[in-house]
Amino acid sequence: METSNHATHKTQFARDTAFFVALFATALALGGALAHALELANKIELSGADYFIVQRIYFGWDRLGYLLGVELAGMLSVIYLYRRERRVVRPTLLALSCLVGAQIVFWTFTFPANQATNNWSVQPENWEILRQQWEYSHLAGAIFQTLAMATLIVAVLRRSRL
Repeated sequence: METSNHATHKTQFARDTAFFVALFATALALGGALAHALELANKIELSGADYFIVQRIYFGWDRLGYLLGVELAGMLSVIYLYRRERRVVRPTLLALSCLVGAQIVFWTFTFPANQATNNWSVQPENWEILRQQWEYSHLAGAIFQTLAMATLIVAVLRRSRL
């Protein structure tokens, strides 16, 4: 009886840890995503010179990519550890699809704008189109990250305790 109880506690600890990692990493990623979304209205009409100066604040933000790996690992762990609880797996799969959706938007729209401007250190002729692409792709990414967070919250509320 004692061994079974110990195994149950270990399993619950693993499940709780997976949810903590998934939720915490998603919350941190959401913070960066919302920062981009909330600054859009103030940046979208800046002159070229001002816009390129402001864009310097993002140097080094590429390191947040590691956080997305942690977020992914947390979600995959939740899916695995709760694989028999569809009430938990379904919203977690939706959160995972939102994370993937945010990455599709980033690699399709944001990254090419970064490349075309050498991370906003070179101002090409079409910089205004690239700015629109960059800003609105970040807004879309923020929406995806918000949905990921919301569906993870639903998943954690639906879990059963061992």
